[in-house]
Formats: sequence, C-alpha cells, structure tokens
Amino acid sequence: MTDRYPRNLLGYGRTPPDPRWPGGAKICVQFVINYEEGGENAVLHGDAASEAFLSEIVGAAAWPGKRHMNMESIYEYGARAGFWRLWRMFTERAMPVTVYGVATAMERNPEAVAAMQEAGWEIASHGLKWIEYKDYDRDAERAHMREAIALHTALTGERPLGWYTGRSSQHTLELVAEEGGFLYASDAYADDLPYWQETEAGPLLILPYTLDTNDMRFATPQGFNTGDHFFTYLKDAFDTLHAEGEAGAAKMLNVGLHCRLVGRPGRAAGLARFLDYVQSKPDVWVARRIDIARHWREHFPFRPGLRPSRMSQADFMARFGGVYEHSPFVAERAYAQGLHDAHDSPCGLAGAMAAVFRSASPEERLGVLRAHPDLAGRLALAGELTAQSTAEQASAGLDRLSADELSHLTALNARYGERFGFPFIIAVKGRTKDAIVQAFEARSGNDPDTEFSTAAREVERIARLRIEQLFGEHA
Repeated sequence: MTDRYPRNLLGYGRTPPDPRWPGGAKICVQFVINYEEGGENAVLHGDAASEAFLSEIVGAAAWPGKRHMNMESIYEYGARAGFWRLWRMFTERAMPVTVYGVATAMERNPEAVAAMQEAGWEIASHGLKWIEYKDYDRDAERAHMREAIALHTALTGERPLGWYTGRSSQHTLELVAEEGGFLYASDAYADDLPYWQETEAGPLLILPYTLDTNDMRFATPQGFNTGDHFFTYLKDAFDTLHAEGEAGAAKMLNVGLHCRLVGRPGRAAGLARFLDYVQSKPDVWVARRIDIARHWREHFPFRPGLRPSRMSQADFMARFGGVYEHSPFVAERAYAQGLHDAHDSPCGLAGAMAAVFRSASPEERLGVLRAHPDLAGRLALAGELTAQSTAEQASAGLDRLSADELSHLTALNARYGERFGFPFIIAVKGRTKDAIVQAFEARSGNDPDTEFSTAAREVERIARLRIEQLFGEHA
C-alpha cells in the first residue's frame, strides 16, 4: 500500500449529500452540555497539578502539587448552580440535549445524573477525567477509556454510545473504533455533517463537534464578552446554515455549553434568547447526537467506494496504469509519491497524475504524446488500439468514416505528424466528428511549442475522462 498522508482535506467537496433530516428540516441543531465539574485536574483527584483550562481565570497556570482554591470554586459553581440553570432552561422548553459526561465528575454528583436521565438526555462519555491525554501512550489511554465506560455504565445503568475526549491524543479515534461499542465519536471539528472515517479497526462514524459556536470562548482571548455576543454569533451561524438548507444543502449546527461558563446568569440570558429563536423558526430538527448517529447510519451507511490510496501497487497499476496511453510510468510515480484521501476521487487522482506528467522530462512528455494513436489511422483500421482508445474513437463516429472522410483524415495525419513529430491528440468526448476535423485543421497551423502544449492538455483531459469512467464503473 502507498504511504498515505493521514489527513482528509477533501471531505464531501463541492457536492455534500442531502442529509434528509427528519420532516424535511433545513437544519439540525444539537446542544451539548459538557459535565466536567469534579473531573478536572486537581491534586485532590490524584493529579500532579491544579486545573488551568476553561474558567473565569483567563491565562490561569497549573499549580504543581497545590490546590487552587479559586479554580476549584469556579468549577464547583458549575455543579452547584450552573448545571441546574441549564437543566431548567432546556426542560422548560422540552429541547433535547446530549451531555458529554466525565465519568468521575458524574460519580461526584448522582443528583445531576438523575436529572439528566429524568429529562431524557443522552449521556455520552467525556472520558474518565477532564485532563490532557496528548502525552498518554496508547495502552494508558485505552485503560482510562475502559475504566470510563465501566464507571459510566455503573452510574447510569447503560454503557455510553457516543464518545468525546476533548483533550484528546492521536490515538483517541483509533481506540474508540477498536473498543467496538460506540455508535459515534466526536473528537473532530472537520465538517458540518457527519462522516465515516476509516480506522485500523474499521469504519467509525464521526459526528464532528465545534469550538466556535461554543461557550468556551467566554474563557479565551478574542472570545465572547457578553450574552449578546454569544447570541449574535449563534444566530448568525444558525441563519447561514438554515439558508444553505433552504438552498438544498442542509447541515448540522453544534452548540457547546459548559455549566460553569454559560451557566452564569449574564451569559445564560444570551443562550435563552437563542433557544427561543431556534424554536421560533420552521423546519428545524433539534436532536440528541445519538439520534443523529442513528439517522446517519440508516440513511448513509458506510460505503468505501473506489479508494486508490488504499490499493496495493499491483491493483492500482492494473486499474490505472493505462490511463496515460502506453505510459505506465505516470501511474507508477503518482503511486510512489504517496496518495491519500484527497486522491480518492476522479478530480483528485487526475490531479496527482497530471502533476507527474507535467513534471516529467521533455523527452518523457514527448514519448507520452507519441504513444497516442492517429485518429482513424492504421492501428485503428487494423483493430490494434487499446480498448479505451477504440471506444473513444468509436464514440465520435471515427470508426464509421466514408471513403472521402478517411482519405481526408489520412492526409491530415500525415501532414500533422511530419510537422510536429507526434500524432494529433484530442479528447473526443462531447465532440462531433465534424468538430474534431475542424479542430484538427485549425491546430495544424499552430507553431510547434503552442501545439505541444495544446496536445499535452488534451492528454490530461483524456486521462481525466478515463479516470472518471473507471470510478463510474466501480460505483
């Protein structure tokens, strides 16, 4: 298998799927309440230092080996007061919520867990502790994940079906897939729609989360200063995505909340205005993340499609080695340079192979041009073209020429070859026989450099069309 760049920068590209939200909704809105209070870094919890993340103390530093009483008190506010303010706001409006529950935080507040369940909220796992996992090795992080699932199950009566670490590592999504019992994971911020990610253990459904429509920005530089700032930003995001949905490209809006942040009265007012705004609009599906995951699994199950980046070299060459006429070196070099997810589309693969062709030596590029057959030439008449060339010429009627037409093309082929040193090349798809002949006659008057460049562009266009056909045959 080719070495793969491990990131997917393509996504759904220019044509995202219609998510077919229930009831024809133009937007799906999803609220997450992060329940972390009591699971944060603290020497009381056996951690090396106090918490320094997402509090009123902007720029706080961890205190090694010491309790930070102000930080602890701020987190305590989230459990004692902020959670209940949010619980009342959502239950009074009968709006569904997903909780990202840190297992050790839930363990320290059974009444909050009972209230979550009473409201019918989904409780997804937010890990064992609200700590940084970037420096954990895979085995240690796996052990924490298993402990989190066991504790979550004991506290709630059922295992979590969704996972979000938040302060994650490069191993997190692989471990979620490996565990095997989750319907989705959310440690990604890469899209406005769910998507499937291939892992070592198989496909994993990703419900991407957000760090922008998130009250965490009350605790960061260049963040929200007032409830109005938060409301305005959420409203703008909602309106943009709702308009896209009305135009036929519906999306998902995540809203991330924290009990100790937006649970404060001055901020909660802005959130309340947004909840009422959402409820005032038509064609909105407010859902828990588990409901979105089940919807996506039903309507958009994993289908791998044609994945050149995951092929062996032999399989890749067998399928794509002939895209550039009798010039397999183009495919060989494209494969050797490394393919990844962005090349698993006709446009992406064509681009990778065109880059190889353009970077080849002048002699190699000329050899590619010379490998192409004459239009309706000797090889065509003898039935010795490649299958692709035969089909392409036949599609334009070049296999059904009258005697006069054949004579004219034969003369053009001879004059063109003598002038330029390679055969006339044109992508025939979408062109009529007459249009091809007219282009042949016109281009015969080009200077050699111009015609070399023109012919090379046609070679690339032919390759792109052939790649599109090969992808289509696999669909």
